[in-house]
Amino acid sequence: MASQVRYYSIPNFRFQDGTALPVARIAYLYINSSASKLALIPTCFKGTFHTTLNFCTGALRDHRIIVAAQFGNGESSSPSNTTTSSSPTTDNNNNDNNDNASPFPAKIDYRDSVAAQHALLTQHLGITTPIDVVLGFSLAGQCTYYWAATHPSLVQRAVVICSSARTSGHNRQFLEGPAAALENAIDFAGRKQVAPAGLARGRLECPRGVRAFAKAYSAWLTSAEWYDLEKWRELRYESLAAYDEDATGPRYKGSFPDDLLAMLRAWQGGDVRSAKARLPLEDVLGRIETPILLMPCRTDQYFRWEASEREAAMLKNAGLEVIPSVWGHVAGGGMDPEAKAWMDGKIAKFVEES
Repeated sequence: MASQVRYYSIPNFRFQDGTALPVARIAYLYINSSASKLALIPTCFKGTFHTTLNFCTGALRDHRIIVAAQFGNGESSSPSNTTTSSSPTTDNNNNDNNDNASPFPAKIDYRDSVAAQHALLTQHLGITTPIDVVLGFSLAGQCTYYWAATHPSLVQRAVVICSSARTSGHNRQFLEGPAAALENAIDFAGRKQVAPAGLARGRLECPRGVRAFAKAYSAWLTSAEWYDLEKWRELRYESLAAYDEDATGPRYKGSFPDDLLAMLRAWQGGDVRSAKARLPLEDVLGRIETPILLMPCRTDQYFRWEASEREAAMLKNAGLEVIPSVWGHVAGGGMDPEAKAWMDGKIAKFVEES
């Protein structure tokens, strides 16, 4: 369902690392605005409104859905659209009016995202009733965990898809590959470079670095079985080379290096314990009263289903449904039509019964 992108500006926003912005901007969609129930869906890593699976015609069709863009995704405040003096701004031609440097933090904390999203709901939209369901995929699934841990009275249900309460060591190390590919590219200058007048430093393009990032990342998105079965043919590619050309090229169009790195560092630092004074994970999860549906994929290479199984045992009220797909991580984002329909049915049952 089509919905216009809206923006909420938060004055004097301070990030967990101490960085302060005179104005931080949250971009959001409001879908099914006349529905009685409420759902919040943050965007995932590199996710935008256009690519976020929102279940608005399926499991959440009777919910008014707020899709909130995460800091760093290029739609909300990000290195690519933030200046030293103001919030992200655009002129009538949709061109950014920015100064040279970006004060945006190099690393985002999920507590920053939750604080901004909470302000959006309560201060801007005037929502005082509990959220019927918070749903997140991948990086947004970690954000969903933070919501449940920090605002238990506001979150009635949570759905965590292909994600985890704490980023594993293996997951963190995998992310070092694409990050190193980007940061060591010949056209990556680092955060100290000064941009030409009229262009935000965060908007400096780095095509070779972004392509290297995409190449280092691409094989992790699906699974070995996906490649063995040549599932790229189901995406209408005639060859693996054609899929690779698109997946590591056009699909990264509009991606800026500092945006990618800021969100990647948030992902690497994902640990719901940070919201609760670094208590043991079993204690943090054991205190969450919110019913949570965990939906890992059987073939996800970095958010492993076994981790979700362990987390389900720590939670007071958790359901575990393992997505039966060879599409790996991206099955949770809706790329596998069969898995998408399967998830929709499981989520519909969860929100109706819990």
